[in-house]
Amino acid sequence: MSDALVIIPTYNEKENIAKIIAAVYSLEKSFHILIVDDGSPDGTADIVKDLQQQYPESLHIQERKGKLGLGTAYIHGFRWGIKHGYDYIMEMDADFSHNPKDLVRLYDACAKDGADLSLGSRYVKGGKVENWPKDRIFLSYGASLYVRMITWMPVKDPTAGFVCYKRKVLETIDLDKIKFVGYAFQIEMKYAAKTLGFKIKEVPITFIDRVEGTSKMSSSIIGEAVVGVVQMRVRSFFKKYD
Repeated sequence: MSDALVIIPTYNEKENIAKIIAAVYSLEKSFHILIVDDGSPDGTADIVKDLQQQYPESLHIQERKGKLGLGTAYIHGFRWGIKHGYDYIMEMDADFSHNPKDLVRLYDACAKDGADLSLGSRYVKGGKVENWPKDRIFLSYGASLYVRMITWMPVKDPTAGFVCYKRKVLETIDLDKIKFVGYAFQIEMKYAAKTLGFKIKEVPITFIDRVEGTSKMSSSIIGEAVVGVVQMRVRSFFKKYD
């Protein structure tokens, strides 16, 4: 039994899913994996279920009907992880933009270094981005500055989706109060943790743009993040996340 669960949400990731699972299981530290698949029509879930014969104790899947959003996939995974007793619950993309080897560093930041929440950061010293055009880097970095100005949150990469939570963080946050389902979800979770007094540590990583599969980014997701940050800040004056 591992004390750490890695949640990987999927939608049409047949090119990547077997490889990312193998990469996680090749690490010296033992992690369990939960795939939350939103009805991928390309057969992603079937690949995972075939692999469960090889990893019956450590590879899990939750299938949902339809594309319900990144945030709801993670919240579904958080609740599953809490129910099954994991002390550390982690988020990671399926497309290798997050290096599986960095899971150990994020885990250690919480398990050994005292953080309640650790995140793989592109924008702290030592962090960087590869294979992105300059305009996308500018947009991403500008978004992080925008979030910091609106929320006063001292996190340099607030939209990061490579995260490790201690169990107590997810048990304390009222997940029913998390409103966003796109990439603004990542911002809101960090904001909730910070307002509740949890310690956040940024761990430098190299973020590499996906090589295989199709990006899930859309204008509606970007719009949610831009408008949502202001809405989130205003709501925080009237309600807390616990």
